[in-house]
Amino acid sequence: MKLIEWAIVAALIFLPFATVNRIEVETQRKTLLTELRYNAALDTAVDDAARMLIVNASQQWETQYESDKRVALNKDEAIVAFYRTLYTNFGIADDSVAQGVLKRYIPAVVVIGYDGFYVYAEDEWTGADGQTERKPVWGAKKPYTYADPSGNSLSFTLDDFVLAYDAGSRSWHEGLRADVRQQTNIALLKDAERFEQVRRSTIVRAIEDELAYRINKHNESVSRYGFSYTFTLPTISQEEWHNAVDDVGVLAFIQGIPMGGKFYNYYALGGSRVLKKPEIVGAKKGNMKVYYRSTCGFSYPVEETFSSEKVAAQKGYMPLGCPLSPS
Repeated sequence: MKLIEWAIVAALIFLPFATVNRIEVETQRKTLLTELRYNAALDTAVDDAARMLIVNASQQWETQYESDKRVALNKDEAIVAFYRTLYTNFGIADDSVAQGVLKRYIPAVVVIGYDGFYVYAEDEWTGADGQTERKPVWGAKKPYTYADPSGNSLSFTLDDFVLAYDAGSRSWHEGLRADVRQQTNIALLKDAERFEQVRRSTIVRAIEDELAYRINKHNESVSRYGFSYTFTLPTISQEEWHNAVDDVGVLAFIQGIPMGGKFYNYYALGGSRVLKKPEIVGAKKGNMKVYYRSTCGFSYPVEETFSSEKVAAQKGYMPLGCPLSPS
């Protein structure tokens, strides 16, 4: 067989493989672009919802302890903004049928408040006419509660303010940890570092437990519509959780949208813009890598941005303090 004939045979053998490979690469590219578009849509929707949380809400009754996190929440405007932005970015702003389908892939939306959180999820009840009604509604506020082995109980907030029950004296105390610790015999209040650890873990666990319950209920509901996908609690890193519980904000996630040979899953956390900490900037100062808060006003060439000083330090950046304002 001549060389040209061998070349033709080889081409005929490998052409189908090359075609299949090209199709797979193109499919993966389109899937990745769609995934990135969906990610951006959910991120934007959560950010818009978080901004709307404190819009047009009366703050007059929330100033006793002068915490910038102790604010009234406008949950209804937040959820309207969330879905409006989400539908727009998914291209279904005028398609009520598609909107209903998309909602099936969103088990719950969480609003993280100062002294408790709320969950927006589908619920079922019997109406006055005896008919079963089912639609998404806001659940009651869930406090961040903790009980120790001695029978003492605490209700945490997003800062040091705490409501404590002293089992020994059978009395209630309310105020900042530093003040309440002098009024009670609760060991946790005496240790500021441990108090902070328990406070954060209690808030995270409370939200996770409620989400797990809501997701199980959602699985029961969507199974009636032929959904075979099983919704699960999203895996969120401890760092992201800790950032979330520093701020009034919104948590939402989408799961189970068929995408090629896999399912699309994503979650987004958004804090109210006025409450977010300044961004940490990683920059070059001469030959040295430094990090500082974005509000410092430096003009060094920016290399990276970080969610916390800890992450910047782990990447090899050195801290640079902000210049003092003239007195």
